[in-house]
Amino acid sequence: METLEIHADAREKKKKRDAKRLLRGGKIPGILYGPKMQSVALEFDQREFSNRIAGLEGSHLVRLKSATASLADKVALVKEMQYHPISGDVIHADLYEVDLTAKITVHVPLHFVGKAAGVVRGGILQPIVREVEVECLPLDIPEFFNVDVSALDIGDSVHIEDVTMPEGVTVIAESNFALVAVVPPTVEEAPVAAAAAPVEGAEAVPAAPEAPAKEGES
Repeated sequence: METLEIHADAREKKKKRDAKRLLRGGKIPGILYGPKMQSVALEFDQREFSNRIAGLEGSHLVRLKSATASLADKVALVKEMQYHPISGDVIHADLYEVDLTAKITVHVPLHFVGKAAGVVRGGILQPIVREVEVECLPLDIPEFFNVDVSALDIGDSVHIEDVTMPEGVTVIAESNFALVAVVPPTVEEAPVAAAAAPVEGAEAVPAAPEAPAKEGES
């Protein structure tokens, strides 16, 4: 996996309103943590982070470039990003420092490729999961897995054991679970008739007699 370089500086973590001040100033607040270090509050350039990191899918490694000696050249996994509910901009990033010689657990996205034979026949391609959890060394993290669905007919599915794993990458799964299937097309129920049609040969039910008019009614 490619390691992306990103500039980061340490910041003094004070109050929540400081995060808003950073965002107004074109910075993104973040934090770096790990099993062998105390957490460090960070700030990133908003434009650089958004252009290089924010739009990527899956798990990604970053190498920090910083004037702060304790941060320079640290390698971390982008663990989580928080987004503004309206604009969609990144407003906070969590980074996890990794040891390049120790295996870690990450989630890898799935790309479903090809046109399923069952879809041509009217079926519906139904993804069951969009990513899988794997264990590997940080530099061996796959960007994604291609899952070929071309041979799937209606009722068929692709399971995790059908996907070839790169050397050094192990899927974490309790069973051979399904990733994607082709299901039959949805059949709409026929509308209920407003009135039941008469059945040929059935005895007609006489209409109820009208009530006699009361005295004085015309």
